[in-house]
Amino acid sequence: MQCVLAVDGGNTKTIALVAALDGTILGTGRAGCGDIYNADHNRAVAIKVALGNIEKAVMTALQAAHVAPTDLLASAFGLAGADWPEDFVVLHDAMSARGFGRSILIQNDALGVLHAGTTRNIGVSLVCGTGAATGARGPDGSVWHSSFWQVSAEGGIQLAEKMLKAVFCADMGIAPATTLTARVLEYFGRDTVEDVLHYLTEREQTVRRFDSIGGLTPMLLDEAEAGDDVARNIVQEHGQALGRIGQVAARRVGIEGTAFPLVLAGGVLRHPSSLLADAITEQMRTTSPEVQPIRSRFEPLIGVLFSALEEAGVTIDDILLERLIPTIPDAELFESLPLRDL
Repeated sequence: MQCVLAVDGGNTKTIALVAALDGTILGTGRAGCGDIYNADHNRAVAIKVALGNIEKAVMTALQAAHVAPTDLLASAFGLAGADWPEDFVVLHDAMSARGFGRSILIQNDALGVLHAGTTRNIGVSLVCGTGAATGARGPDGSVWHSSFWQVSAEGGIQLAEKMLKAVFCADMGIAPATTLTARVLEYFGRDTVEDVLHYLTEREQTVRRFDSIGGLTPMLLDEAEAGDDVARNIVQEHGQALGRIGQVAARRVGIEGTAFPLVLAGGVLRHPSSLLADAITEQMRTTSPEVQPIRSRFEPLIGVLFSALEEAGVTIDDILLERLIPTIPDAELFESLPLRDL
């Protein structure tokens, strides 16, 4: 039985699914971090760990679908860590050596988000979750992904860091007072801002406590929506910075100035407040006035599946979607590991 394979590998999880050529999903699998940069603190070990996790997820999906690797006509891998040319070589060689598809497509994970949001697979995707990622594809098939270029504007952790900086500066009297102070004290269960700063920076820590700050981000968005000027400025400036990277993405694939879709995704952008999304869109519209912000209809893995099916010569149309949609797994498969954040 000819099938296709789709894999979405990120920092918290790797998910794989096997589908028939008519779009019916036959089996799924899940494992740990699939990012060859971040699966272990040691970069050499990280590659082995990430490839092992990808293999585990794929083999679990194949077994659930009752098919063998030799049945895979095509496969697509949307992976965090597919950043530089040498990364694509390592990943393609590893998947080929394992027999995971006669035709194998490796792409950055931001591009799976784009295809999940628009079956035409042309436009810009912007993800703001714990971290951030931007991807784009033009009508000629050219692609661009932000990868390490994303440093000027990242995700929820960076927003939380900006929130803490505002509170620390307000407490010193060198920045405006803000309602964010009360939320920070509430979050950490401390009486003073100094207590919070001490807690986060004291020398003797068994784990790095700054890693626990992600849960501040929804509070930042709450206070921004409620009208706190400091919070609103943080959110709006961050949205503008994300939008500027989105502008770069559109420019790099030749769609700047056209009416392309802007697929917005990620935990931060699922918050009820629209302030961040509005700031991103407004910035994008300074160079592409007709940009069309949309929310993805599907999980990124389904976008990767679309790419795998197209790699196998299958057209994504309404008939295929009618078969695919009822077989999409429950939300539990797609949930990230609990991080106290978004």
